[in-house]
Amino acid sequence: MIERARHLHRVESLLSRNPVVTMIGARQVGKTTLARILARRREGPVHFFDLESPIDRTRLADAMLALEPLKGLVVLDEVQRLPEIFPVLRVLADRLPRPAQFLVLGSASPRLLRQGSESLAGRVAFHELPGISWSEVSPQQTDMLWLRGGFPRSFTAQGDEQSFEWRGDFVRTFLERDIPQLGINLPSATLDRFWSMLAHYHAQVWNGSEIARAFGVSDHTVRSYLDVLVSTFMVRSLKPWTANIKKRQVKAPKVYLRDSGVMHRFLGLRSRNALDRHPKVGASWEGFVLENVIRALSLEDRQCYYWRTHTGAEIDLVVDEGDSLRGFEIKLSSAPRLSPSMKTALRDLGLRRIDVIHAGKETYPLARDVRAVPLQEVVKNG
Repeated sequence: MIERARHLHRVESLLSRNPVVTMIGARQVGKTTLARILARRREGPVHFFDLESPIDRTRLADAMLALEPLKGLVVLDEVQRLPEIFPVLRVLADRLPRPAQFLVLGSASPRLLRQGSESLAGRVAFHELPGISWSEVSPQQTDMLWLRGGFPRSFTAQGDEQSFEWRGDFVRTFLERDIPQLGINLPSATLDRFWSMLAHYHAQVWNGSEIARAFGVSDHTVRSYLDVLVSTFMVRSLKPWTANIKKRQVKAPKVYLRDSGVMHRFLGLRSRNALDRHPKVGASWEGFVLENVIRALSLEDRQCYYWRTHTGAEIDLVVDEGDSLRGFEIKLSSAPRLSPSMKTALRDLGLRRIDVIHAGKETYPLARDVRAVPLQEVVKNG
């Protein structure tokens, strides 16, 4: 089992200050496992409800009657199956003294997030649990993590073929069972085709018109497909940063499949050798590094952008640090060089620094305020 100490500590810290903590993330990412580890470490009673279990849903048919007498920690798993429980949690969270705290687990959905934030405003803290990251595995396992992705059962499979098969089963189950359970009415075959198409557009600027023509539907319709995958943590839509400069800047988002293993499943890449030979290997590395940098720096979505002009200048990740901007450029190379884009970005955006993240092991300067740095150093030191 992968030790996820940072996330465990974060959830424990949030529980120490909030009556309700909601841990959200993709299906099969390890939310239930983390909650059970946390429960074993707690003193006092713990009550666990799995809302995918008919027995537990029956127990919560009258949620107030079932939950009000409980003391200690109450864990509600897959809470999106019972959205009407949020107003009950609001009432129970307001009791003083507080006899119980609530740890709510759920796969992301617009309904879950909306009702949770509206009903529990001022009472709830959110924590997103992502897949396994670079910092949670040994240096010898990083290539395997890139190939297989961060879903725990995919990463820990006995071999690459078993991992590949698990990801195929995961995609099918997600499309045929999980999406309908989230209240999303969309044919699984349609979303499967769209998701597969996005794997080929990975790390590119969103072109809704082009994808819409391929599907024979409107731009608005394919955007709704994208929103489904974004809201369920399967796809990242990276917003463009726009500066007050004379250059024309790209204003559409870039799209990434958030899990490299799922991307490789759609591309049919079963081994590291196959990945190395594929034309999307650079784009795959870019997305893999992007996700790990965002996690290592504990960045929120509102802080993360990319920048590109119509003349070709680009920075893969622009981080809004409040009083300054920091840039990251990602290169599948052991010896990256200073590019004209980096010079342009430093000048036009006023970046505090650019880190060029590469596949080698050495850190060295490329120019003033620009350095080449391996991913492990960013993960370790931020």
